[in-house]
Amino acid sequence: MRDISSASGTDDVPETIATYLRLRGLEPSARSFRRKRRERKTADENEPFTSGRDPRGVGDVLADLTRQSGWDSQLAREDVVRSWEEVAGEDTARHTRPVAFTDGTLTVQADSTAWAKQLQIMRAQILSEIVRRFPAAGVESIRFIGPDVPSWKWGPRTIPGRGPRDTYG
Repeated sequence: MRDISSASGTDDVPETIATYLRLRGLEPSARSFRRKRRERKTADENEPFTSGRDPRGVGDVLADLTRQSGWDSQLAREDVVRSWEEVAGEDTARHTRPVAFTDGTLTVQADSTAWAKQLQIMRAQILSEIVRRFPAAGVESIRFIGPDVPSWKWGPRTIPGRGPRDTYG
């Protein structure tokens, strides 16, 4: 006696569906499974002797960390302060010191107003040296101020005028 399913050809249907799915790429065949497994194996980052597995120095690792964390500009500004003597020169560095960095402006305080005026004349040379050595610092301009003396001016936005006067009769 013949089986009804074999007579109607329904046992070929699962094979036909599997073939269709395999050809459409919806069902992995044994060959594609081996290929994917082989690709996955070669793409393993823990595989020895593959690219990117060479040992790296501590300096390289720290440079990557600071770059990824966005600390490059802050560290470059700190380098400007640390190596101020090399940038400005020994004699100038003895009479000046960087005191602030805001909005791309480096503020340098001098021992006297004469030194501050002399450095204003040398501003272009010092600024070009800073930009050449520390491009990541973001120094766009330099402001030289005299010695720290008390002032009646408060803040960067002051109104010019006569200033405080004696108002007691």
